[in-house]
Order: sequence, then structure tokens, then C-alpha cells
Amino acid sequence: MTVDISPRAGRREWVGLAVLALPCMLYSMDLTVLNLAIPELARDLRPTASQLLWIIDIYGFMVAGFLMVMGSLGDRLGRRRILLIGAAAFGAASVLAAFAQTAEQLIAARAVLGIAGATLAPSTLSLITSMFRDEGQRTFAISIWIMSFSVGALIGPVAGGLLIQYFWWGAVFLAGVPIMVLLLILGPLLLPEYRDPNAGRIDFASALLSLAAVLSLIYGVKHWADVGVDGQTLLALGAGALLVVVFLRRQRRIANPLVDLALFRSRQFSLALTVNTVAVFFMFGIFIFVAQYLQLVLGMAPLEAGLWSLPGAVAFTLAAPFTARLAERFPAVQVMTGGLLMAVVGFVVMGLAQGLFAVVAANILIGVGFTPVMALTTGFVVGAAPVEKAGIASAMSETGSELGGATGVALLGSLLTAVYRARMADAPVQGLPPDLAMAAQATLAGAVEAAQQVPAAAGLLAEGRAAFTDAFHMTAFLAALALAALALLVLRVLSSATPQPAGH
Repeated sequence: MTVDISPRAGRREWVGLAVLALPCMLYSMDLTVLNLAIPELARDLRPTASQLLWIIDIYGFMVAGFLMVMGSLGDRLGRRRILLIGAAAFGAASVLAAFAQTAEQLIAARAVLGIAGATLAPSTLSLITSMFRDEGQRTFAISIWIMSFSVGALIGPVAGGLLIQYFWWGAVFLAGVPIMVLLLILGPLLLPEYRDPNAGRIDFASALLSLAAVLSLIYGVKHWADVGVDGQTLLALGAGALLVVVFLRRQRRIANPLVDLALFRSRQFSLALTVNTVAVFFMFGIFIFVAQYLQLVLGMAPLEAGLWSLPGAVAFTLAAPFTARLAERFPAVQVMTGGLLMAVVGFVVMGLAQGLFAVVAANILIGVGFTPVMALTTGFVVGAAPVEKAGIASAMSETGSELGGATGVALLGSLLTAVYRARMADAPVQGLPPDLAMAAQATLAGAVEAAQQVPAAAGLLAEGRAAFTDAFHMTAFLAALALAALALLVLRVLSSATPQPAGH
């Protein structure tokens, strides 16, 4: 019997973790910080409607598309090297974005930012795997890693608002430059280098297939969320699925695959990756509906709704460091199952909610419940992979999260819309112009607009709010059932799986 005597991390590793947290925080800030700059940016650059959408979306598309490529490059060329190259490119692209003179220049700069941003998550997570070999310390470090993303998402809008108020829209991009300069200075001093000593040459055909497959799927899902199922949605999703099949067949045939499919033979790896993706699916999907409920049903202004959405995000952030302590006292599978069950309770409360405080309480329960789920599934994914494959394992975890979040918004949004339209099909619309009547029966936002333009439509708005609330509740109960089943699956499968150390 072999006893694992993984060395415990010292001061150097913990300071290095603080350095790794900085780019993670910036990564998530860049996903949200632009939103407040859109009005001023639009007045300055005058983009078309299509260009404005690309300015907003291109960063996320590029991040999702390049995650697995960058994770594989990190395993082959060195994780610290890829991280530092990405940091330098991120800083340079931030300057280009800040001083863009046309919409086309800003789109190009945002695309480069996304490609550089794709180096951050897999490189930082795989470096944590190399730096923290003790399982308890690694769980705590991953919790801090997750917390850094949450903090970035929380402070992004606030920082963006302050910068725009006192400077100009380009300042939201320049805010990240000092962080990247600091990473470039401290990284070589505090972060270890690691790469797979036996890695073969990267297969560029596999890299292109991976990029095309993920971009097609992400684009199709986002288009589905924006406009529904149409020819463009089906074409993108069909092309993405076909490319996935071609990619997987190529990975089985070639000597040095981009993704080692042998990882999926581990039940621990496969189920943890699935649980992580499903958790993000429901977390992102329900977050959109909460914002709509607060504004369209309860009538809050956007800022007020945003402030009431914060408690759940704050709870998620503050609960992260306690995951490791729980995992030290109880088996990790039990902690993860308990988190899923707490999220189930939160969704049940949300399914019964009839006002503000019930929704806020449900959000807090869901946030606290999902915290150990996200931290421990991420730990299971990178822990089940050999240390030389940690980069691609980390990238697969992040890619699953990207796909889970986008799909959750699309699928749950489609479900909620379908229920709303079914409830509103026979709603009285007499006296309303046809366009307003059609809009009111299609979405609650349309019913709000109809009531603002035609005071007699107040009754229709009340019916629309009731229909939306019913659809919202039904979606929450569906999430509760799905997560309860997932908790039982986790308890049954992972309890019987033999954990493997990261360095096996």
C-alpha cells in the first residue's frame, strides 16, 4: 500500500496564490465592466447595432473558444510561461481597447483580450495544482481562486461606474494594466514553472477543430437565448455538434491528442465535470430570471434590482474560504451533496416566493449551497487528472462552465418564455394596437411597455406579471428536482470512487 506524503505548501506558495488571484479577478471584471460604458462608448464610436453586439460578446466568445487550446499549450510549453505571455498580451490589448478610434478597432482589441484572457483560468488553476499538493490546502486554494472570480464580478460594475464618472469609457480597460504589470514582475519570482516532460507536439488540426466546435456551440446557444430557435441557431448548433464528433474521433486516432480521452475513464473526473457544468447551468439561468422578476414584476429600477441581487453573490463569495474547513471535518462528497441539497432548498423557497425578501433569502441559500459544489468539483477534476495533464483538465472544467452558463440562459429562458406565452395566449387584448398586443403576449417586458403606452392595459400587465411569476416558480421547482437527483447521483457514484491524488 502506497501512502501519499504530499508536501505542504509554505509562505512562498501562499504569496504566489495571492498573485494568481489578481488576474482571475481581472478576468471576471472584464466580463462585466464594459456594460456601464456602453452608452458613452456608443455616443463616441457610433457603432451599428451589430457592431455593438460584437463589442459586448466577442470577449466571451474568444475566451470560451481558446480555453482548451491554452490549457494544452500550458501543459506543453509551461504554465507560468503561457500565463505571463497571456498577461503581457492582455495588458497590451487593454491599452489598444482604451484608445480605439473606431468600432472595428475596439472589436479587434476585445477579441485579443479574449484570447489572452483564455490563458488565465487554466494556467492559474493548473499552477495551483502544482503548488498545493496537500489535498486540504489545495481545496482551500481552489476556494480562494473561485472567490477571486466572484470578487471581480462584484466590483466590476462599481469600478466601471467610478472610472466612467471621473474619466472616459476607455478607462475601464486601463484599470487592468497595472495588475498585469504586477503579475509580470512577481510571477517569475513567486510562481513555479511546470510542463509535461513527455508531451508531444501540439496537433494544430485538433486545436482548430476545438476552437471551431466551441465557438459554434457558444454562438448557437447565445443566439438561441437572444432570438429563439431559428435557422441560424440550428445551423450553428448542428455544425458545433458535428465538429465535436470529428474532434473526438481525431483524438482517438492520433499519438499526441489535444485532449486525453482517458481522463473520462475516471468516474470521479467525469461526474465532477458534469456536476460543475449542471450547477453553472442553473446558477446562471436563474440569475437572469431573478433580475427580470425584481424589475418587471416588483417594478424596481435597474440599480435597485442590482443592489438586491448582491446578497446572493456576496454569500457565494464569503462562503468560499469555509469550504476547505468543512472538507477537513467531513468527507468531500458529503460536503458537496450538502451544498447541492442547500441549493435545492433555495430553489424551493424561490419557487414559493411571492415577494422581495423571499427571493433574496432564496438567492443567499443558492449562493451558499453552490459554493462548495463549485470548489470541490473543480478540485475533483484537477485532482483526478495526472499533474502533467492539469492544464487541459482545468481548461475542460472552464469550458464546461462556459457552455453550462450559456445553455442555462438559453434553455431555461426558452422554457420560461414558452410557459408565459401559453398562459397569455387567451389574455384579453381588446383595444390594444396589434403590435402592442402581440408584444404583451410574448414577453412581460412587452406587457410593461403596453401598459405604459395604453393605461387601459393595466389589467393585462397584472395578468402578465402573474403569468411570469408562475413560469418563474415552475422553473425554480424544475431546478430543485434536477439538483436533488444530481445530489443522489453524486452521493452514490463519488462515494464509491477511490480518490486519486493530483500527482498519480
